[in-house]
Amino acid sequence: MDDQGQTGATLGADIRALRKSRGLTLTDVARRLDRSVGWLSQVERDLSEPSISDLRQIAECLGVPMSMLFAHTGVTPDELGYVVRAGSRRPMGSGEEGLIEELLSPDLTDDFEMVHSTFQPRSRMQTPADRPTQEVGYMISGHLDLTIGGRSFTVGPGDSFRIKHEPYHWANPYDEPAVAIWVIAPPVY
Repeated sequence: MDDQGQTGATLGADIRALRKSRGLTLTDVARRLDRSVGWLSQVERDLSEPSISDLRQIAECLGVPMSMLFAHTGVTPDELGYVVRAGSRRPMGSGEEGLIEELLSPDLTDDFEMVHSTFQPRSRMQTPADRPTQEVGYMISGHLDLTIGGRSFTVGPGDSFRIKHEPYHWANPYDEPAVAIWVIAPPVY
């Protein structure tokens, strides 16, 4: 096995981590994909390479944007699984609500993930979220209005906050972008 397999920073390892974080078995996902358990097991062990159509179906089944399943690019073999260069971050989500997110973690095989989030000026979350996670955010720049578990806060540079499996909503009604670093456990992207 190559260095990629030894560090766990592979497409198969990411698919396995996402599947497990959602409490799904190989059988559950294989059934949804109309594929065999053996095929999915081989994909997760990097013994079989899924097609683009397969990746699209897997992403939909796991509830993640397809970009999360693209191969790790711009990474040298000795940095794979250890370093994420600024120009090689994997984008997450569509950005349609005015939120641009990039994965800072080298892969999704840890018990948490780290995300760089940029909230565009005058943007807001359309539908409040409530997911089975613990999240901590640290504000780098700008301001963000948060509602967490029914309480409202405005946070700015140097402030941090926690969301512990509670409904939350964000808004950036201000004229400048807000940038935050989020740590989310377990990984959801």
